[in-house]
Amino acid sequence: MKTIKKIVLAYSGGLDTSVMLRWLKEHYGCEVVCYCADVGQGAELSGLEEKAHATGASKLYVEDLREEFVRDYVWTAVKANAVYEGVYLMGTSLARPVIAKRQIEIAQKEGADAVAHGATGKGNDQVRFELTYYALQPDIKVIAPWREWEFKGRNDLMVYAKDHGIPVTASAEKPYSMDANLMHISYEGGILEDPWAEPPENIFQLTRSPENASAEAQYIEISFAKGEPVAIDGKQLDPVTMLETLNKLGGAHGIGRVDLVENRFVGMKSRGVYETPGVAILQAAHRALESITLDREVMHLRDSLGVKFAESVYYGFWFAPEFKLMRKMIDETQVRVNGDVRVKLYRGNAIVVGRRSPNSLYDENVATFEADTVYNQRDAEGFIKLNALRLRLGGGQQA
Repeated sequence: MKTIKKIVLAYSGGLDTSVMLRWLKEHYGCEVVCYCADVGQGAELSGLEEKAHATGASKLYVEDLREEFVRDYVWTAVKANAVYEGVYLMGTSLARPVIAKRQIEIAQKEGADAVAHGATGKGNDQVRFELTYYALQPDIKVIAPWREWEFKGRNDLMVYAKDHGIPVTASAEKPYSMDANLMHISYEGGILEDPWAEPPENIFQLTRSPENASAEAQYIEISFAKGEPVAIDGKQLDPVTMLETLNKLGGAHGIGRVDLVENRFVGMKSRGVYETPGVAILQAAHRALESITLDREVMHLRDSLGVKFAESVYYGFWFAPEFKLMRKMIDETQVRVNGDVRVKLYRGNAIVVGRRSPNSLYDENVATFEADTVYNQRDAEGFIKLNALRLRLGGGQQA
């Protein structure tokens, strides 16, 4: 077996990755470079370098990926109206490829021959990370400590940390696991494993409950250019500020909560609870703008790819050739998606109440129920008879 000389570890400074750092050095006897990606998770990053060095890292990279994450990944999903299994907006799924991509770039810069991650052997994240690694560097060695080491759970890690003088702060374990980024917060496991049990209100961090949201509706106007949001109420915003602003607005009105049992790629079903206020608003607004700017058949063709697009994101195939092709197609459909959408935010709902576009295909003169000189209603008779021909030839055999 080839000797490993340097590993780049995806590192958060928490219990798991702190133990991994020391374990990798002991088990593989090589240099370990740590890498922490900032995708808007809100974690405290100060003091992380000292902590990494104290645990044995030769170097720490802290990379601000927030703008790239929103601009290249979240906005792509918005343009595609990507939703997994009807409700999940895929905040975790979208963050993994941007994190893994930068990890490979650092590994190449450092001349490392291996990368390591902290995902367990039971979930989707191990697949998402590793598919990205192999797509971008086919010969990279991947180390997944949770699939290799002898530890069974948190208590084992705490004992190891204490025995090895690893500086981790012991805290009461939450009765669920949580993952946060600029797009969403997800909750799963523990008290949420019973699909009949309602999530306790105190777990939610981004949103008020609809019952406790403002009793007064708020109207906002979102402007889009080529399918991407660019302004709120006429004020131009960069991608990060745009999503942060919409998260605050949506959260205050109880928008964006989802509770579902989803099908993991690895084969099992898992219950997840999510808060995605900003993108929930954008989904409603974006679809409304498309309704007046996209040709019917273009929209239907794009929508027919929706399930495949969402599955590709959820499963981790962001850098697969078929996904690259779908992205190009999605971008082509968005050229005309320019304009403004007025949305009413009220107690868990993002209600579209107006849409306008310089590229609108909607024509009041044609659509009116009043008398017009554009549309001859008698033409509909021939249209209907032609479409009914195969049904009439069937002679009632379908009854």
